[in-house]
Amino acid sequence: MASHIVGYPRMGPKRELKFALESFWDGKSSAEDLKKVAADLRSSIWKKMSGAGIKYIPSNTFSYYDQVLDTTALLGAVPPRYGWAGGEIGFDTYFSMARGNASVPAMEMTKWFDTNYHFIVPELGPEVKFSYASHKAVDEYKEAKALGVDTVPVLVGPVSYLLLSKPAKGVDKTFSLLSLLDKILPIYKEVISDLKAAGASWIQFDEPTLVLDLDSQKLKAFSDAYAGLESALSGLNVLVETYFADVPAEAYKILSSLKGVTAYGFDLVRGTKTLDLIKGDFPKGKYLFAGLVDGRNIWANDLAASVSTLEELAAVVGKDKLVVSTSCSLLHTAVDLVNETKLDNEIKSWLAFAAQKIVEVNALAKALAGEKDEAFFAANAGAHASRKSSPRVTNEAVQKAAAALKDSDHRRATNVSARLDAQQKKLNLPILPTTTIGSFPQTVELRRVRREYKANKISEEEYVKAIKEEISKVVKLQEELDIDVLVHGEPERNDMVEYFGEQLSGFAFTVNGWVQSYGSRCVKPPIIYGDVSRPKAMTVFWSTAAQSMTARPMKGMLTGPVTILNWSFVRVDQPRFETCYQIALAIKDEVEDLEKAGINVIQIDEAALREGLPLRKSEHAFYLDWSVHSFRITNCGVQDTTQIHTHMCYSNFNDIIQSIIDMDADVITIENSRSDEKLLSVFREGVKYGAGIGPGVYDIHSPRIPSTEEIADRINKMLAVLETNILWVNPDCGLKTRKYAEVNPALKNMVAAAKLLRTQLASTK
Repeated sequence: MASHIVGYPRMGPKRELKFALESFWDGKSSAEDLKKVAADLRSSIWKKMSGAGIKYIPSNTFSYYDQVLDTTALLGAVPPRYGWAGGEIGFDTYFSMARGNASVPAMEMTKWFDTNYHFIVPELGPEVKFSYASHKAVDEYKEAKALGVDTVPVLVGPVSYLLLSKPAKGVDKTFSLLSLLDKILPIYKEVISDLKAAGASWIQFDEPTLVLDLDSQKLKAFSDAYAGLESALSGLNVLVETYFADVPAEAYKILSSLKGVTAYGFDLVRGTKTLDLIKGDFPKGKYLFAGLVDGRNIWANDLAASVSTLEELAAVVGKDKLVVSTSCSLLHTAVDLVNETKLDNEIKSWLAFAAQKIVEVNALAKALAGEKDEAFFAANAGAHASRKSSPRVTNEAVQKAAAALKDSDHRRATNVSARLDAQQKKLNLPILPTTTIGSFPQTVELRRVRREYKANKISEEEYVKAIKEEISKVVKLQEELDIDVLVHGEPERNDMVEYFGEQLSGFAFTVNGWVQSYGSRCVKPPIIYGDVSRPKAMTVFWSTAAQSMTARPMKGMLTGPVTILNWSFVRVDQPRFETCYQIALAIKDEVEDLEKAGINVIQIDEAALREGLPLRKSEHAFYLDWSVHSFRITNCGVQDTTQIHTHMCYSNFNDIIQSIIDMDADVITIENSRSDEKLLSVFREGVKYGAGIGPGVYDIHSPRIPSTEEIADRINKMLAVLETNILWVNPDCGLKTRKYAEVNPALKNMVAAAKLLRTQLASTK
C-alpha cells in the first residue's frame, strides 16, 4: 500500500513566506532573499513528507502567489498591458499580473471553487501567443531530486486551466476558450519532455473542473486533450486528480477512459457518491488514489471508518493499485498542531493539521498493508469517543431555539422601498452617498497594541485608550475626506471572523493555525466545535464610542452567520445549516443591541455567501434557502429606520442575483472593479434591483491609486444601469491590507468623483 499527498501549505508554520513576500514588495529585501526563504520552505516540506513515509510526494505545488497564475506564467499568457517582452517570466511581470503596478491594474482575482482561497483569472483570446515562459515545474523537480526526494510534479491540467479562464478585454464574450486547447498542448508537451529528461516517473494533472456540471462539448475537451498528450506522456505514470465534490457519472466515464492516464484521484470526503461509481466500474489495471483524509478541515480522521472503506476499495481495484491520499491539497488547512500551545488537551486531541494528516495518510496505508499501529489507532478511537460524549459540545437551549427557526421565513414587515424612504428622512444623505467597507489600515503600532494586550503586557485601560485614539484618527480622517457614512476602522480586530468567534461560545482558537487566502494574505479560521451562543455584547462598546465622536452616521460592523460559518473550520457532527442558524441567532442579539444603543446603520458582512455555494447546481437551491434565511434572521426585528447593509466580495454573483435580492438588505456593497464590472452585466440584462447598491469603484487588493476620472468613469457605467437614488460609492472591500499612503489619496479621489457626478447630475435636472 502506498501513500500520496495532493499538495501542502506554502506559507510555512510561522508564515515565513508571507513576511518574505511583503518584505520584497516593500523593497526591504532582494529577490534572492525571497527565493532563499522559498527554497528552505520547500526543502522542509519535502523532507517532512519523505520522513513520514509518503511515497508520492508532490512538487510544483509551492507558489509565490497561486498555482493558476503559475500556469499562466508557464504558458507565457501575459496580457499585453504588462509590457512583457518574452523570455523567462520574472518577479516584476509575475507580481504585476497579481497585484498591479503604478501604471496598470491587476488581473481579476476570484475564489478557487467553494474555498476561501483565491486565484488570478487568466485573460485569453485568439491573439494570445503562447510560449514556454516559466521552467518552475522542472526546476522544483530537480531541486527536490538534489535533496534525495523523488517527487510527482503537479500541473494544473490543460482543460481546467482553460475552463477557469475568461475572454480578455476586447474579446467577444462568446469566444470559446476551449478553442485554444491545440495552442497550449505544445507547451505542455515541452514541460513533459523536460520532466522526463530530468528523471520524473510520475506526473499529476489537477483537473478539478471535472466535478462541475459540464456539457458534452466541455467533457469531450478532456478526451481531446489527453489524446493529444498521449505520445508525450508515454513512459510516464500519469495521475489525473479531482477534488472538492463528486465526479458526475458522465464525467467519470470520460475520466476513466482518458488515453495515457495511469491513475485517478478522487475526493472521497466531499464526494462520497463517487464511491458507488468506483465500485460499479473501475478500469482494470489502473491506480486509484483514494482521498479519504480531509484536506479542508482540521478534525482527526476516523481511522477505523477509513480502513473499512479502503478494504471495500481494495476488493475492487486490488491492494497493489490502491493509494491512500488526501481529499485535496492540504493548502486549505492549518500547518502543524505542534505549534498550538494554548489549545486545551481535550480539543487538541480531536484535531489534525497538515503535518498530522500526513501521518494519518501513512498510518492508513500501513494498516491496509498489515502493519497497523495499534497504539495510534487506539488513541484515535479514544479521541473520537471523547468528542461524541463531551458536555462542552451540546447546549440544549441553543439547539431548541435553532430548531424553532424553521417555522418562519423571518422577513422584515415593510418592503425595502418604504424602508429606504424612512431611512433617508432620518439619515439625510446626499445622492451617491460615499462610505467604506469597514476596516482601515492595520499599522505596525496597532498590531503591537493588540499583541501586548493579549500577552497581558499592557492593562485593559491602556488598551482601550489606545484603540479609542486609533478610532478617533480614523473618524477624523473620514470627516476630512468628507465621507458620508463612516466606519470606526475596526482597530480592535485582527480578523473579521476571529474577532466574533472569540466572543461566542462553541468556538476554539489557534495561535498559529494560519491558512493562505491569496498572495501573502493569511487568515486564522476559528474552530467551531460545539453549539454556538452569545454570552454578552461584542461590538456595542466600540460602535457607540465611535458614534460619539461624530455627528455623521457611524456603521455598526458585524460579520454575518454564513461568512462566519464558511470561514471557520466547522464541526461535522451536525448539518452545516444547523450551525449557521445558531450563529444567526447570536448575531441577531447583537444587531438588536446595537440598534438600542443608537446605531442607525448596521453592516452585516456576508462576504462568503457565494463562496459556500455547492459546486453542483442540483444542490444550489437548498444551500441558498438556508443561507439567505440565516441572514434575514439576523435583522428581522429592527425598525424601518435602521438601515441594514451587507457586503460581498470576489466571487461571481450574477448567477445568484435573485438570492441576493431575497436577502432583503437595505444596501449591498459588492466587489465589481477587479472583475471588469462583470456584476453590471446582470443589470444590463434587465434584472431590477430596488435596494441600495454600491458596486466597488476601485480595487483595494492592489497598491495602485485610481484617479478621480477613472472612478467617475466607473460610476457613470453604473448609472447607465442603476437608478441614481439607489447607487452608493465605495471601494471593493475593506482597507486593512493597504497602507495609509495608498488609502488617503484613493479615498480622496473617490469622494471627488462622487461630488463631480453629483454636480453633473444636478446640472442636467
